[in-house]
Amino acid sequence: MIDDLVHRAAPQLLEPFGIGVDTAAEILVVVGDNPERIKSEAALAKLAGIAPVPTGSGMTSGRHRINHGGHRQLNAAIYRTVIVRMRFHQPTIDYVARRTAEGKTKREIIRCLKRYVIREVYHLIRPAPNAITATS
Repeated sequence: MIDDLVHRAAPQLLEPFGIGVDTAAEILVVVGDNPERIKSEAALAKLAGIAPVPTGSGMTSGRHRINHGGHRQLNAAIYRTVIVRMRFHQPTIDYVARRTAEGKTKREIIRCLKRYVIREVYHLIRPAPNAITATS
């Protein structure tokens, strides 16, 4: 039943690797009937609790941590997508290897990948802006 509803409401959400019916359904629940209310990728990331939060003090900078706020179910759904991609999606596996060689921790890599996935989801749920044609 959920499968049919997701396929009717937003079949484009099922196209990216690692996003299943449960994740797509959670995205649809959070976004609701009005995706226009989410103004940017950053707004969706903050809504999902995926936007990075700086943790640097006055003496240090450049470190971020995962936001512990936001919509926890959507955050968990995006996390599951990232874990699936880290295990089975070759471009993501290559990315993880490259970032690990750069000295990033697994937690930092997951934070970056969650942000990448939420950016991808944002472009799928937001309708493309209509081109305004000038009439002379």
